[in-house]
Amino acid sequence: MPIAVVRAETFYKPPPSMPADAWADVPAAELVWRWYETRMGRRVTPPTETVDESYYARINQNRWLADCTSCGSAAIVSPTDPRYACTECNWGWCALIFPEDVAAIEAALLPLKPGLRNWWNDDDPANPNRPPDPEPEPEAGATP
Repeated sequence: MPIAVVRAETFYKPPPSMPADAWADVPAAELVWRWYETRMGRRVTPPTETVDESYYARINQNRWLADCTSCGSAAIVSPTDPRYACTECNWGWCALIFPEDVAAIEAALLPLKPGLRNWWNDDDPANPNRPPDPEPEPEAGATP
């Protein structure tokens, strides 16, 4: 059976010293904060504010990711909780843009080896394979 595309709720798990369901009540977007805290051994607090910015989620080597436009860090995210706040620079909560049919995108990637599963939203300005913008229609009566 192929390995599913990794989401925050399947990646950010409590350490073995804790019960497996210890973070079951934590929203997917906040799991990275718990995970980061246990790995760094220090208290970190998610920001309380929301910033007026949206990020495009993408799949990078079989993981849903969001990149911080403030510091360049990234985290694994989830379409079940489409928001992101950076654990590195504490940039506030941003809305994430996922494709309309997440399941179809994930299914289309399953035949590929996990390390080759990459996907960018066509509208993402950072997409290296972004389709060119369509040429504007010439105005009526204008000569080319």
